Amino acid sequence: MTTPTPEQFQQATRAALAMRGEIAKALVGQDEIVEHTLAALLAAGHVLIEGVPGLGKTLLVRALARTFDGKFARIQFTPDLMPADVTGHTLYDQAAHQFVTRRGPVFTNLLLADEINRAPAKTQAALLEVMQEGQVTIEGESHALEPPFMVLATQNPIEHEGTYALPEAQLDRFLLKVKIAYPDAAQESALVRQVTTGTVGEKLNVDAVATLIKPAQVLMLQQITAGVRVDDAVHDYAVRIVRATRTWNGVASGAGPRGGIALIRAARAVALLAGRDFVTPDDVKRMALPALRHRLTPSPELEIEGQDADAILTALLAKVEAPRA
Repeated sequence: MTTPTPEQFQQATRAALAMRGEIAKALVGQDEIVEHTLAALLAAGHVLIEGVPGLGKTLLVRALARTFDGKFARIQFTPDLMPADVTGHTLYDQAAHQFVTRRGPVFTNLLLADEINRAPAKTQAALLEVMQEGQVTIEGESHALEPPFMVLATQNPIEHEGTYALPEAQLDRFLLKVKIAYPDAAQESALVRQVTTGTVGEKLNVDAVATLIKPAQVLMLQQITAGVRVDDAVHDYAVRIVRATRTWNGVASGAGPRGGIALIRAARAVALLAGRDFVTPDDVKRMALPALRHRLTPSPELEIEGQDADAILTALLAKVEAPRA
C-alpha cells in the first residue's frame, strides 16, 4: 500500500469530521459514541453497542449510513430467528423451474443487529463468517458482500431473561464495544424539544443529515486510516497493555492478540479524526477501554466487589508506563 500524501490525510480528516458533524444533527449529545462508531468505520471494524432501549442506537446507524449514501438494514434478533433469516436462503421458483437465491438482510453496507443476545447461538454464529470474511455461504455457494460492510450490534445490559450471552469467539470479532448512557439534563431537554417540535409520532428523522461522500470514498478513507504511522514505541505500548490484561490480579482471562490489533487500528482512526498522520500514546490510552473491555473477564471475586472490566482497565492503564516523546 502506498503511503498517503499529507494532502490526502488532510482531505480524509476533513471528510471524517464533516461526517461526524452531520451525524450530530440527528443525534443530540453522545459525542463519544459518535466518535467511536465513526472510528470503527474508518478502521473497517464492527461495533457492539451496549445500552438500554431508547437512547438513539438506530438513529445513529441510520444517520451514519446517510452520510455516505450507504445501504442500511436492521434485524430484530428474537429467540425464533433462524440463520437463514440473517444470511438468506434458496427456494424453488415454480414459474422459472429453477432454484433461486434470496439474499438476506446482511447484503448491505451497515447492518444493525438489534438485541443480538436474544437470538440462540446458532443464529449468532451465522454472523461470524459475515463479520470475519465479508462473505456469506448459502447452500454451499459463497457470495461476497459489497464493501464497505459493518455490523453494529446492540444488547441491553439490564434484561438477561431469555437472552443468550455472546460467546468469546464472537465478542472478539467486534473491534470496539461502546457503552451508550443516558444523556445529561441539557442534552435530554434538547432531545425532547427536537423530537416533539412540529413532528407527528416518534418517527426517526435523519432528513437534516446530508450525504457527503459515496461508499467507494469510504474505502479510500479506510485505506488512508490504515496508513497512519505508528512508532515502534507506541506499538510496544499497545502490546504491553494487552499482555498486562493476562497477568492482572483478578482477571480470569485477558485479551488475546486480536486485542492489540484492534487497539492499534482504533488508535489510527482517532488520530486521523484529530488531524494527525501518526498515533500518540494518548490515542492508544483513549481507545483502550472500547477496544479491550469485551476481551477480558473479571474473576467472580472482583465482580462481587463491583469491579468490572472498565475499572480493571483504568487501573491497569495507570500502571503501564507510556512512552515519552
